Amino acid sequence: MATITVTRRVEAPADVVFRAVAEPKRFAEAIAGVTKLEFLSAETSGAGTRYRQSRVLNGKENAMEFEVTEWVDNQRVRIVNETHGTVWDSLFTFVPSGGATDLTMRMDTRSKPLLAKIMMPLVCVLIRGAVEKDLDAVKSYCERSAR
Repeated sequence: MATITVTRRVEAPADVVFRAVAEPKRFAEAIAGVTKLEFLSAETSGAGTRYRQSRVLNGKENAMEFEVTEWVDNQRVRIVNETHGTVWDSLFTFVPSGGATDLTMRMDTRSKPLLAKIMMPLVCVLIRGAVEKDLDAVKSYCERSAR
C-alpha cells in the first residue's frame, strides 16, 4: 500500500469547500480537463453515488468510474475507484478554521497484481503532482465562490 496526503488552507467556509469536492458536478467545474460526467446511479450526490468522469491528462483522455462510499456533511467524503487492479481510496476531510477551511486529501492505494504493488510508491510520486494541482484548483474555485 502507498499513500498520498495533501493539505490546503482554503479561504472559504467548510460547506462551500465540501460541496466543491463532494458533488461530482461541482468538482468537474473546479478542476481542469473534465470533458464528460455521466452518473451511473440514481443519486447525483451523497453516499452511493456512482459516476464516470472523462478527463484529459497529459494529452490523453481517460474515463474512470468512481463511487462515493462515505459522506458526512461538511466533515468528510470518501471516493473510491479501481483501475488496473489497484483500488484508489480517497478520503477528503474539511476542518473549519475561522472563516477558512483546512482541506486534506488522503489517498490510499491497494494493489492486487504484484507489479502494481512494487511500482505503486513510484506511481504515487507522479500522481502527487496531479493531486496538488487539483486541490489548488479547488482552492481557487472556492475562494472565487466565497467572495
